[in-house]
Amino acid sequence: MGPVTVFRSYNLADADLVRSRLEAAGFTAEIIHDTAALGAEGYTMAIGGVKVQVPEEQAQEARAFIEAKNEE
Repeated sequence: MGPVTVFRSYNLADADLVRSRLEAAGFTAEIIHDTAALGAEGYTMAIGGVKVQVPEEQAQEARAFIEAKNEE
């Protein structure tokens, strides 16, 4: 089972905040495409944003956790 994207943003700081919250809650989270966000302007949009991923078996619970945090 591979990693699954549970959050996507065009802002690296937003993605890093979500990753940090997930890790603090016990999830195994990583950011991909973060280097692109630091590169050429507009490139992040071209690749579909910065993505936060977790292992597939954690994806459903991680999405619920993110939604609950967004509702606070």
